[in-house]
Amino acid sequence: MQNDTDKQADGEEPTSAPEPDKLTTAQPADEEEAAATEEPEATEEPGAGGDEAEAETDAGDQVATERADEAEPEPEAETRTKAEAEAEAETKAEEDAIAADLARARAEAESYLDDLRRLQADFDNYRKRTLREQTARTASASQALVARLLPVLDNFELAVSAAEQSRDFDRMLKGVEMVLGALREVLEGEGLVKIEAEGKPFDPERHEAVIAVEQEGGEPGMVVDIVRAGYELGGKVLRPAMVKVAK
Repeated sequence: MQNDTDKQADGEEPTSAPEPDKLTTAQPADEEEAAATEEPEATEEPGAGGDEAEAETDAGDQVATERADEAEPEPEAETRTKAEAEAEAETKAEEDAIAADLARARAEAESYLDDLRRLQADFDNYRKRTLREQTARTASASQALVARLLPVLDNFELAVSAAEQSRDFDRMLKGVEMVLGALREVLEGEGLVKIEAEGKPFDPERHEAVIAVEQEGGEPGMVVDIVRAGYELGGKVLRPAMVKVAK
């Protein structure tokens, strides 16, 4: 204070005391310089730490999403699973229907086979029975025909005996004609019919030509003479007539 007064007396301006604000501001500058001179401590880069944290967060989110996906199936997966289940159900129903149809077809086949076997057995029995009946009818018909021919045989024997005793040609001829008439009557009773041939057009189904001859006034293809008589039995040709045909 004395110095200041002396200075004021000597005419010099007193030096003003430093302001508090300026002193306060200057002190941090010294601290910054001191901090700058000290070695900087190793610190982590802010960018690298942030990326790792973000990666860990993303990985956690992804795991959580996958678990959520596993816990809750997607709608498409549910739809596909339902479609597959329906398809399997339809396939099973079709297989069951096919199996049922196959079983029914086998049962019907067995039934048809049994019917066929019974029918075959019935047919065999019918065939055997018919054969026996036909044989019996043939034997019966032959028996009846022979029984009807016995009188004719008796008449033939009587005619031969009378001819040996009397040697009368007229009586023998008359007896033979009677026997022939009786024989024809029996055969006609059995359905035997003589084929008319002489003077008729030649019919290859009923006639058998043995020779072709020239006939005056005769038309070609006409039967002019009978070599052997033909007969029909029951409307069928039993034996064709042997004839001579005009050429």
